[in-house]
Amino acid sequence: MSKANLLDRRQVVASLLADRKGAIAIGGLGASTYDIAAAGDHDRNFYLWGAMGGAVMIGLGIALAQPKLPVVVITGDGEMLMGMGSLATVGLQKPGNLTIVVLDNEAYGETGGQASHTAAGADLVGVAKACGIDKVFSMTTMAEVEAFAPSLQDVSAGPRFASVKIDAANLERALSNRDGTFIVNRIRGSLGFKPI
Repeated sequence: MSKANLLDRRQVVASLLADRKGAIAIGGLGASTYDIAAAGDHDRNFYLWGAMGGAVMIGLGIALAQPKLPVVVITGDGEMLMGMGSLATVGLQKPGNLTIVVLDNEAYGETGGQASHTAAGADLVGVAKACGIDKVFSMTTMAEVEAFAPSLQDVSAGPRFASVKIDAANLERALSNRDGTFIVNRIRGSLGFKPI
């Protein structure tokens, strides 16, 4: 696919979260968190400002604790490469309500745009499949993203893993509240739990 045809990350995330209903959205390090915030701050957004490699494991924990709620992790290729071992645990646990979406720009955007391993052929979809995640998708068009979006609401047919090829544009940061306690308590409150 030519670089000119790569998807706009904000458009992808906005499309995925357009009809999110009660879904919990976990954003990986940096840009994916900004993308989720740009799509609209929500009391069920869990922003990871600096926990590189931890997004999928946090999503897995929430998915196991809240099996009736859809949980979607939206992260980048660099963050996913850092936490690749988490895919094996997801493949073992097989939470039906978990969806993992990797926004793959083939670059480490937070550290200067160096080429990531996916630019050299590392196949995250293949890794997810080899780890036991049966429903895997590679997307390069908005039509594919839009067709995939409704599956985020399915809490019984997962886990799902999707890699979406996006452009490497360095977009303005959409900042939300960066107070970790506030973010955790806001999600807990939306689920009917008391603050910590």
